[in-house]
Amino acid sequence: MTTKEIRELSPAELATKLRETREQLLQLRLRKQTGQVEKPHLLHVHRKDIARLETILHAKKQAPPTAA
Repeated sequence: MTTKEIRELSPAELATKLRETREQLLQLRLRKQTGQVEKPHLLHVHRKDIARLETILHAKKQAPPTAA
């Protein structure tokens, strides 16, 4: 996911996406231990996605609510 796409999500959607990405990373780590990973670069990609999601989620929680 790009940062632009992540910023458009609501905090609830961000939390869901974060949980899903962490689960995917866990599955990749388990498959790596058994030697079944076909695309090892995805470990790096998922770690970076998790960092992006956490950063933007934290920023949205800290931002004052805007009147819309």
